[in-house]
Amino acid sequence: MDTFQSSDSQRSGKPLKYAKSANFAEPLTLQCGAMLPEVTVVYETYGTLNEHRDNAVLICHALTGDSHVAAHPEAALENPAEPDDPGWWNLLIGPGKHIDTNRYYVICPNVLGGCRGTTGPASTNPATGRPYGADFPVVTVDDIVAVQKRLIDLLGISKLRMVLGGSLGGAQALTWAKNYPDQIEGMACVASAPRMSSQALAFDIVGRNAIQSDPSFHNGQYYDQPTKPLTGLAIARMLGHITYLSPQSMQQKFNADRMRPRDIDTQFETRFSVGSYLAHQGDKFGERFDPNSYNTITMSIDLFDLGDGYQQIAKSLKPAKCSALVLSFTSDWLFPAVQSKQIVRALLSLGRPVSYCNIESDCGHDAFLLEDELAIYGGMIRGFLDNLGSPGSCGVRPTMETFVPKTGPLESALPGNLRSSTAVLDTQPHDGLEWPGNDSKAGYRDSELGYDGAESGHDTAGEG
Repeated sequence: MDTFQSSDSQRSGKPLKYAKSANFAEPLTLQCGAMLPEVTVVYETYGTLNEHRDNAVLICHALTGDSHVAAHPEAALENPAEPDDPGWWNLLIGPGKHIDTNRYYVICPNVLGGCRGTTGPASTNPATGRPYGADFPVVTVDDIVAVQKRLIDLLGISKLRMVLGGSLGGAQALTWAKNYPDQIEGMACVASAPRMSSQALAFDIVGRNAIQSDPSFHNGQYYDQPTKPLTGLAIARMLGHITYLSPQSMQQKFNADRMRPRDIDTQFETRFSVGSYLAHQGDKFGERFDPNSYNTITMSIDLFDLGDGYQQIAKSLKPAKCSALVLSFTSDWLFPAVQSKQIVRALLSLGRPVSYCNIESDCGHDAFLLEDELAIYGGMIRGFLDNLGSPGSCGVRPTMETFVPKTGPLESALPGNLRSSTAVLDTQPHDGLEWPGNDSKAGYRDSELGYDGAESGHDTAGEG
C-alpha cells in the first residue's frame, strides 16, 4: 500500500489545457449585499450536447476541486504520446464509464471564489487595479450556483438532465434543486449534509485561523510579496485530510509502520508515518491552491444551512421538484449518514421521489473520490441517471418501482434499473433500518427516516 496515496494524488496546478471561459459583464449582487462588477467562469465540457439540448449533466466540485473532472480523450487521439492528465473524478466520468460521455454532455465549472480561473480573491479588483485579496466579498453556495446558472443559460440549456456533486458539490446540487426547480431533472447529493456540524465547522475555523495568523498573510495582500502564507495553508490542509479519513483507514494506512515515516523534505514534524503523510499533503497543496480562496470557499460551505432537523430542511427544499439520489458512507464522520437521512426524510415528507443508499466503506469522507466503493456508488449514479428518461425525451420517466435489498452487502445486487420513488437502501443492514424478509410485498420501516412503506416488489438484477 502506498500510504501517500490520497484523493489529491492526481491533482496539480498545471494549466487547464481544455478549459473554456465565459465572461459576464453584468454585475452580480451577492447574498451578503456586495456586488461583483463582472464575473468570469472557467469550465470544461465532455461529450456532445444533443440536438434536443437535454443530455447535459452538471458536475459540482468539492472544496479544492476544479473544472478538470476527467481526462479529455481527444488529447490521446491528437497526440498519443501526451494524453491528458486524469481528472479528480476520472474513475466515474468518461467514455463508457458510469457517467458515459458518449451519451451525456458533462459540464464542470470552477466555483466562484476559487483559484483556477473563475473570479476569486486573486482576480483583479476593477476598483483598485490590484487583486481583491482578503477584500474579496463573502460568497455563499447560493452565489456559486447563481454563477453556474448564468453559464448554463449561456450554453442554451433550458433543463439539466442531472446535477451531481459530493461534499461541497452536494450542497450545490441541493441548492440547484431549491433555487432552480424547473431547470433540473435529477439531483444527486453524495457525502454531503444540509449544514455543517459544529465539529466540522471547528476544523474549518482552525484552518482559516492558521492561514490568517501566518506572518506571510499580509492581511490577504500577499500576491506581490516574496512569501505567501503557505505554512498556514499547509496546516489547514493537514487538518482537512484528518477529517477526510476514517479511523479504519488511518489504521490501515499507518499502523504497520507508524514509527517508520517516509523521508521527505519538510519543515513539519515527521517522527510518525502519519506525520510524514500529513506534511506531504500540506506541502503539496500549496503548489496548486490559493490561501485566500481556501478561506473563501470554506466559509461558503460553513454558511450553507438548510436547517436543523428534517422539518426545517423540508421547508428549505419545498420548491424542489426533481428526482433525487442521496448517497452517504458508513465511516464518513465529517458528513455522517444521519445528515443524509435528514435530507431524505425531508424530501419524503414533501412527497418528492428520492433514492438513498448508505454505502458500507472504511474510507471515510473521501470514499466518494476513491475506487474502493466505485462499483456501488458509481452503479447507483449510473442507474439513477439512465432512468431519469432517455436523452431526447426530457421529462418522460419510466414506470416507478422500488428496489428493496435483501440483508447483506449490495455489491452483487446493484439495481441496474433503479427506478425508485422511495428506495431506501443501506449496505449495513442494521444501521437503523429494519429490513423485511424475502417477501417482495413486505413493507419496511426506517427508524431514522421515520418512514413506513409498502413495496411493490424488489429487483436484484445487475446492470443491464
